[in-house]
This record gives sequence, structure tokens and C-alpha cells, in this order.
Amino acid sequence: MPELLPWLLLLHVLAAIVGLGPTFAFPLIGAMGGREPAHANFATRVSLSISERFAMPLVAVSGLTGLGMIWAGEFDIFSAEFGWLLVAIGIYVATYAFALFVQVPAVKRVVAMTSGGPPPGAAPGATAGPPPALVEAIGAVKRNGNLLMAAWTVVVFLMVVKPALGT
Repeated sequence: MPELLPWLLLLHVLAAIVGLGPTFAFPLIGAMGGREPAHANFATRVSLSISERFAMPLVAVSGLTGLGMIWAGEFDIFSAEFGWLLVAIGIYVATYAFALFVQVPAVKRVVAMTSGGPPPGAAPGATAGPPPALVEAIGAVKRNGNLLMAAWTVVVFLMVVKPALGT
């Protein structure tokens, strides 16, 4: 069904752009929230909402339309010609699973830790800094986010360049 290929490709690319594009702004949003602690929880919730409402569903659509293109185009993805695609699919699956099962729960923990105002016993206007557990949780979210951005960039590179692997 090759006549479906252009439509599936359109949906595939559009879902990837709309789903992944905003996630590249997360470091900026996080840095701005970090500079204004009163708004840090809001900034984190914005990033989480974008992830849950746009990124995760649309990246799933991109994967499904990718599978649709393989089916419609009757591509032999196990041939040497499509080695790049198998690598991209492997990275996609691992990255999506990591985002879903590690990063999103980690961001939810940061949201929970920053909800409800200062910790009990904190003096009004105190500037002692965030609790060590929060600093550690934010650090993990940052590291995970950088890893995810790098992995998605590799997937996009493979999809666009389609390098010959091992030939």
C-alpha cells in the first residue's frame, strides 16, 4: 500500500516535531524556575504537562506511523540497507521506555517535593536553600533530560541521514 506512505510520513514527521520540539526547551524552563524558586514548582509542572500531554502521546504516534510506513512500504528492515533503521528503532524503544518509566516519575517526585510551600520549621523568608534530597532529585532529572535529548537527537540523525552501517 505505497499510496499510504506520504500520509504516514507526514504524520510521522509532524508528530515527532510537535512532540519532541518543545522538550528541547525544558532546560531553559528548568533554569528559569531554578533562578526564581517561587516559580520552580510551576516551571516543573509546565514541563511535566508538556511531557504527558504532547511529548509522550505524539512520540508514540510517531512510532506507530513509523511501523505503518514499514508495513505500507513492505520494507525489509532486516536487510543491510536498513541497518540504520533497526538501530534507530532500538534507541527509540529504549528512550521512550526510559522517559515513561524513569524520567516522568522522577519529574513527578520533584513536583511533589516542591508542592505545598517551605518545609515545616523553616523560618519565613529563610534562604537556607533546598533540602539535599530535592537537590539530588533535580540533578537526576537534569542528567536524565540531557541523556534523553542526546538519544532523541541520535534517532533524528539516523532517520534523516540514513547512514550505511557496517557496509
